[in-house]
Amino acid sequence: MTQPYDLITMGRIGVDIYPLQTGVPLAQVETFGKFLGGSATNVAVAAARLGRRSAVISRTGRDPFGDYVHQALRDFGVDDRWVTAVDAYPTPVTFCEIFPPDDFPLYFYRRPKAPDLVIRPEELDQDAIAAARIFWITGTGLCEEPSRSATLAALEARAEAGTTVFDLDWRPMFWGGEGGASGDGGATGAAAMATARPYYEAALRHVTVAVGNVDEAEVATGLREPKACAEALLDMGVELAVIKQGPKGVLAVHRDGRTAEVPPTPVEVVNGLGAGDSFGGALCHGLLAGWELAPMMRYANAAGAIVASRLACSSAMPTADEVDAFLAGR
Repeated sequence: MTQPYDLITMGRIGVDIYPLQTGVPLAQVETFGKFLGGSATNVAVAAARLGRRSAVISRTGRDPFGDYVHQALRDFGVDDRWVTAVDAYPTPVTFCEIFPPDDFPLYFYRRPKAPDLVIRPEELDQDAIAAARIFWITGTGLCEEPSRSATLAALEARAEAGTTVFDLDWRPMFWGGEGGASGDGGATGAAAMATARPYYEAALRHVTVAVGNVDEAEVATGLREPKACAEALLDMGVELAVIKQGPKGVLAVHRDGRTAEVPPTPVEVVNGLGAGDSFGGALCHGLLAGWELAPMMRYANAAGAIVASRLACSSAMPTADEVDAFLAGR
């Protein structure tokens, strides 16, 4: 390695099989498109599209979809050296339905186990992780072993180096919830949240930035009011808490007292999936550039809005010129 990566992400990877018709139930869709997917992967792609040197730590099946993932990563300029194959499990696929502006059900095919949950601590390149300017983990990486131990080991390898981002990334079905709700009827999976919270708390002790929506912040803090969530995350050790509030915009609160609350960037939504990952890649871009909170949040909002106005996720990630032009036209 000649120089540190701007960004290394660790977590989900797979193939998105998305309808090419909108407003149609999955049972009636006739044609689909194939795209690179997985939240951590999309963030790396988003950062690469903005000119950052990025890589992903993940695993695929040893199958044609795994081959596709590697080719897609290379096409996007994302280093795939730490994406390795698992013989026992297939590369995950994800389907969705597209009902704009705000209904995009996801159907994950990740059983009996997703290869990206078979990342092992002893396989990590700890030197590269420690050297990266930003290291990005997700809540899903904590849901099962050995990925959980590998994620925590990677955080320990970071020590106090650089910026470490925890994407709170709450998927209750990965923690025992039934779809969007747990067996005890929690709106976002109360029993699943109780299972996840100790691992979220353990990860938060090692990170400098936490980012997520109110549901995701509730997993970590037990709270739902955005400002209270941000303050609780700061109390748990992070330097910057970023709370995405959907139609109310985004709130960013720094340990040093700086605060920014930025309204959303309105667009005609085609597919809201992937907007948060584009936001994440743009957030990393701004952190690397040393931007102030408010312009960084506006830029990340704009990057997310651009993806929401497009069909795909990874291939929809904007370039810096596209984000600049978008902001100039507001």
